[in-house]
Amino acid sequence: MNPRRGGPYTAGRDGTHGTARPHGLTHLDLLESESVHIFREVAGEFERPVILFSGGKDSIVMLHLALKSFAPAPVPFALLHVDTGHNFPEVIAYRDRVVAALGLRLEVASVQEFIDNGSVRERPDGTRNPLQTVPLLDAIERHRFDAVFGGGRRDEEKARAKERVFSLRDEFGGWDPRRQRPELWQLYNGRHAPGEHVRVFPLSNWTELDVWQYIAREAIELPSIYYAHEREVFRRSGMWLAPGEWGGPRDGEPVEKRRVRYRTVGDMSCTGAVDSAAATVADVIAEIAVSRLTERGATRADDKLSEAAMEDRKREGYF
Repeated sequence: MNPRRGGPYTAGRDGTHGTARPHGLTHLDLLESESVHIFREVAGEFERPVILFSGGKDSIVMLHLALKSFAPAPVPFALLHVDTGHNFPEVIAYRDRVVAALGLRLEVASVQEFIDNGSVRERPDGTRNPLQTVPLLDAIERHRFDAVFGGGRRDEEKARAKERVFSLRDEFGGWDPRRQRPELWQLYNGRHAPGEHVRVFPLSNWTELDVWQYIAREAIELPSIYYAHEREVFRRSGMWLAPGEWGGPRDGEPVEKRRVRYRTVGDMSCTGAVDSAAATVADVIAEIAVSRLTERGATRADDKLSEAAMEDRKREGYF
């Protein structure tokens, strides 16, 4: 494996790799270096870290960075996916292909199992994103994970902008912004009491545009739904949602076929598509460069429930 280009799952969409300055580091070099430092810091400071991996672009880039951090040795962490049961089929197929190709260990926390045993209750609107917290915390406790890598970025949403790179969580998985520690000079404090754990965000200082430029440079393969394609969708609350067993569409929500792509992926019930003709990485980069809406603000219905929706979930133990 070439540590510069990642593992066997990498395959460029349009062959672009970007250009590097011959006598200096690019901003992507600096972001990559910071992320690699974070991965190695966690490997040296914690006993049982795990990488949250959904098959979305941020977790894919995070895994790519982990591969580079420890090459030619294997990644010393397992992967954890909190499966809502309402995921896009293309994303689940990608997840399984990557895990098999790289020989990684994947732990799956199933929301459906917790619904079946009565630990959580199905919502009337069919949305399962808010139901991920209990399976996530159960998996962390059951496997005794003390550090959990997440792909959150500060440009995504206001509550995520309050996160440190090392985000301390209490014994109930809860987040308290008043307990966050200073991180001067990239010095990270991972100390935690028994029962507590730390969420770690190696992409904190990346933007959506940085992520896509890095995908182009490293020729990283993504699930096909990130690029423009024909898909059946229906309109709800100003977003194009995909029909599915989760409960859509309702009466009066006609299904139509449109050329769309997804800026982010998650539960089908709350992840909207955007009209787009961007069929390559270069097209997506050009599209994002002129966008005035964040990906979550434009395409995630669960973040529109209230001004503090994300922060409330984070205090309960959400990503």
